Amino acid sequence: MIDAHQHFWRLGNHDCTWPTPDLKAIYRDFLPGDLAPLLAENGVTGTILVQSQESEADTRFLLQLAGENDMIRGVVGWTDLAAADAPEKIDRLAGNRFLKGLRPMLQGMDDANWILSDRLSAGLDSMETHSLSLDTLIMTRHLPVITTLARRRPQLAIVIDHAAKPPLADGNLAEWDEVMRSAASCPNVSCKLSGLLTEAGTNPDLALIRRTISRLLDLFGEERLIWGSDWPVHTLAGTYGDWLSLCLETTGPSPLIYGVNATRFYRL
Repeated sequence: MIDAHQHFWRLGNHDCTWPTPDLKAIYRDFLPGDLAPLLAENGVTGTILVQSQESEADTRFLLQLAGENDMIRGVVGWTDLAAADAPEKIDRLAGNRFLKGLRPMLQGMDDANWILSDRLSAGLDSMETHSLSLDTLIMTRHLPVITTLARRRPQLAIVIDHAAKPPLADGNLAEWDEVMRSAASCPNVSCKLSGLLTEAGTNPDLALIRRTISRLLDLFGEERLIWGSDWPVHTLAGTYGDWLSLCLETTGPSPLIYGVNATRFYRL
């Protein structure tokens, strides 16, 4: 089993500015020794380590951890895709065999169309040259943009993190469903089955979460749905086992969702 979405950070180091003190449950260092027992307990044999900071220093730190810990199968890092020298930066980062993709943090940007800017063309070209995938940290409002990007760049492998954070807390998923359906129509777009408990608020409607998981399975099929824990962020809402069990109960023990797809998508 592969956990295709987890984080490590060391507060105050490698440009780490998040989490902030108000997130008390996760405002501490999280490193491989913290995660390893949970992986063993839940039968997970490898992970994809995903950036949480907009920093190349952080990406280099994650790549170092990957070289030191067998459980880390690949890293999704960060660089400024809009920088004039983005191709050169990507060339350097891609020299490390553990780099599998890049993730711009689109959810916090004022311009929802940023990823479509001509300024990013050279950087995205370089990603395709190096067969790097694009993780997208987005909200519902970004899904039409990702659909446009996917159709412009059919060779770019794109994955939607946390199912674009559907508004599970208020339960109004009509708009999300409509635009997610369009994104799912693009064969180069996959979706991570991750982060939904966190989006469901303090009193999660587990039946709604199960229906949402089932809907994602309908839209993407087993072949393009990729399970991830979003550890340790998910601990704001539940345990590692809570999330894994909820997903397995809904999807069944699919080898594709829980390992094969991550292995293929990230070229492990």
